[in-house]
Amino acid sequence: MIHLAKNETKLMVAVHGWSGILLGLVLYAVILTGTAAVFAEEIGIWSGGHVSTVSAFERPIGPTVEALGAQTPKKYHEGVDLFEVGDHELGAFFHRHETEPDGAFVSRGIYYQVDRDGRVVDRQAGTGEEVFGPRNDDALSHFLVDTHVRLHVPNPWGLLLTGILGLAMLVAAISGLMIHRHLFKDIFTLRRKANPVLFNRDRHSVAGTWSLPFAFILAFTGSFFSFFGTVGVPIVAMAAFGGDVQALNETVFGNPGKADPRPVATSGLDRVTSDAIRRTGEIPTFVTVENFARADAKITTFHPPEDGGIVPVSLLYHGADGRFEQVKPLIGAKPSAGGTLAAIMSPLHFGNFAGLLSKAVWFGLGFAMCYVTLTGLRLWVARRASEARSLGWLDRVVTIIGLGLPLALLCTAVAFFLTTSSGQALFWTPAGFLIAAAAIILGGFLLPDRSKLSAFLQAATGVLMLVLPLLRLFMGGPGWNVALSEGQPIIVAVDIALLLAGGWVIARIASQRSDRSADQTILFQAAE
Repeated sequence: MIHLAKNETKLMVAVHGWSGILLGLVLYAVILTGTAAVFAEEIGIWSGGHVSTVSAFERPIGPTVEALGAQTPKKYHEGVDLFEVGDHELGAFFHRHETEPDGAFVSRGIYYQVDRDGRVVDRQAGTGEEVFGPRNDDALSHFLVDTHVRLHVPNPWGLLLTGILGLAMLVAAISGLMIHRHLFKDIFTLRRKANPVLFNRDRHSVAGTWSLPFAFILAFTGSFFSFFGTVGVPIVAMAAFGGDVQALNETVFGNPGKADPRPVATSGLDRVTSDAIRRTGEIPTFVTVENFARADAKITTFHPPEDGGIVPVSLLYHGADGRFEQVKPLIGAKPSAGGTLAAIMSPLHFGNFAGLLSKAVWFGLGFAMCYVTLTGLRLWVARRASEARSLGWLDRVVTIIGLGLPLALLCTAVAFFLTTSSGQALFWTPAGFLIAAAAIILGGFLLPDRSKLSAFLQAATGVLMLVLPLLRLFMGGPGWNVALSEGQPIIVAVDIALLLAGGWVIARIASQRSDRSADQTILFQAAE
């Protein structure tokens, strides 16, 4: 039971309503794309037609990395980042850290993409931001992630915007908790026979109450990621390191030890990856090498949380001989509460700490938060409909964005499939979204009947969900038999999920039309 005085309750209701109405639609866009981005890896496999299941770190990569190092200027041997790209190919970024004239801290070097046969298929020189952009085969998943992280607004403003949205979500969650006089009763209260406004309020309260813990987690961790690099790091660097971000990174994330610049081949890389997989039971998601080809080289492997855990695992090895040194904390040289808290931020935000199970739970909770945001906006408008007819435009905007955004995202996937074979997906994937969004907005304001607009947007969404698996196959994607024979069931699972969701949307619309027809028949007979 939560008891507040009448004036305090009224204030909390106002705070809850205005915090949602001012940023609600943008917050809805962030949550919806974040819900999809939970499965960004799976969407990338599905859309790119990736059927390989053997990780690059399960193959011998040591000789390849040594050969790449031999052809890379030594000034870029300060650090090497190793990761997987595309269909389990290897990406290697040889770089050094620099401070730009404007004070920006960057990594500059040469990036190589190596196929499964060890051939270099791409080579780029530049900063990390310049060489780590989207590729043609992952344009769709990259678009979803970038929309969620910074709404495609240039850094640092995009991150600051999503951070502010996270704080607004936190305010809405706290104020929503405070205005529940009977919190535990509201969890189960759903008056189906009440008038539509009251019934919708009950559904909003039930969905919002059940998802409150998730809202707190999502808002806090999202704000942490948005403000960490844009605000936190510069402030700490200025306060403790005289503005030297590189010194801050070396102190907080580096591996302390005595410098030994003697040239020694970093030849223990394959032993490191094999031992790391054996120790953790997980394939590395990322591997870094400090001081490549030197006697003081250090290799760090990064892994997902172990079974039943939530903290990611990092292992530190000696670079010259591959000798294991220690389990490495994310922050600092020794384990700490702050380091553990920082380490769990990513798994808590993206829900990837227990594989597909936790992702599915996070997806469901994200969908619930989208529903809470939209119904909250509709309830706010409905309560003021009699007070101000001018709010009709807001009701229409909620419909256009609430139902139009999922449709626009599906149109983005259509644009990706139609253009990926020609190598134009990087341009047409975001362009497809903009074209679809413009068409939906224009049609939304031209179609006078909001109920017909709602039905049309839902029907189009359902149809595209049914079409996408067929379009993927028509454009040369692997069939179900090929995917299953290669041990890649994700492609089949995403196809089935789209078919089921599309069928449910179409069936729901048909049911609603039948109910309206029945109501009209009853009214007509009563009038006779």
